[in-house]
Amino acid sequence: MTTGLPPSSNSGDDEPFTEDSVNAEVLAGSGFLPTANASPGALPAGWALNEYRIESLLGGGGFGLTYLAHDTLLDCKVAIKEFLPTDIAIRGDGQRVLPRSGPAVEMFEQGLRRFLDESRALANFRHPHIVRVSRFFEANGSAYMVMDYERGRPLNQWVRERGARIDRATLLAIVRPLLEGLQVIHDGGFLHRDIKPPNICIRDDGTPVLLDFGAARRYHDTEHTLTAIVTPGFAPFEQYHSHGNQGPWTDIYSLSAVMYWLVTGQRPVESAARIQNDPLIPASRLADASVFGASLLRAIDWGLEPHDSKRPRSIADFRRVFTTAPAVARGPLAAGAASPPAAAPVRAIGASEERRTIVCSVLYAQIGDSQRLDTAQRLACKSEL
Repeated sequence: MTTGLPPSSNSGDDEPFTEDSVNAEVLAGSGFLPTANASPGALPAGWALNEYRIESLLGGGGFGLTYLAHDTLLDCKVAIKEFLPTDIAIRGDGQRVLPRSGPAVEMFEQGLRRFLDESRALANFRHPHIVRVSRFFEANGSAYMVMDYERGRPLNQWVRERGARIDRATLLAIVRPLLEGLQVIHDGGFLHRDIKPPNICIRDDGTPVLLDFGAARRYHDTEHTLTAIVTPGFAPFEQYHSHGNQGPWTDIYSLSAVMYWLVTGQRPVESAARIQNDPLIPASRLADASVFGASLLRAIDWGLEPHDSKRPRSIADFRRVFTTAPAVARGPLAAGAASPPAAAPVRAIGASEERRTIVCSVLYAQIGDSQRLDTAQRLACKSEL
């Protein structure tokens, strides 16, 4: 495993990812790429949580911290996510997690119960292309989610180190398995809500896996509002406010944004800036149709519709634009696999931009109801595959 990224001539917002910045700023809950970075609130190396021994900090975010740990019973590495919402809780004596005073106490208790409930539900999902939650438990006044430790590289790093340009076959080898995994999650009533290149791992065997379910929520839950989770360029507009109309189309937007980045080399324009006068150049105009196929590029544009009512309503709707790929015994993205030169190289996403991943509630303009995508437009997305 490499310990850094190739140098880049980009600057400012195009500052290249480094392993440390990816882990510390972006990969909360990813389950790979350990780093020596420390956090004032992190559990120390060697700390015991039941049968698990903490080895290092993997990453952190607004909801908690994620550690690389050793399972002393099974003698294997795991990733453990700790519920530690820093806005309402602190680390106390004896490494206990304590809610701040006032209304934070009730908010912490509600959040803890929800973390446990959702960990229990996520532990029931089994699919080769979504990271597996193996168990959950309470300790130190908090709760912990234990996940498989995936060995590989985040998609943004994999693209940079791969060298060869992305072509249609490579794109579909990444996207199809992830769509299958998302179908399982959505059928179980959950949304991922944080799909972006750093949360997609290309394993050492070349297969993709979707990571970091720290932001996952039930989308049929009418008792709780959905906390706003925003990664500029990859989050749809409905995620910018806690009462947005979130559903399968929300994850479809984010995955389509990843596809747009892969085929054009550019991060999509932030969705909040696209609602009234959309400045985003469609993939069908910007990317090379001779490489990817016009229908596939139109499908990306369909998934990136700024108004949620115009997007595919389900993974099944979106998957229909992709033809069935032949089965392969080994991941098609593994090192050494042949890939012909094709589209323009994908530009690294700026670490300074990625650090703007935020948890927020924002004011937003009331948007009139949008019409659903008409039948002719839907068929246009399917006509050439």
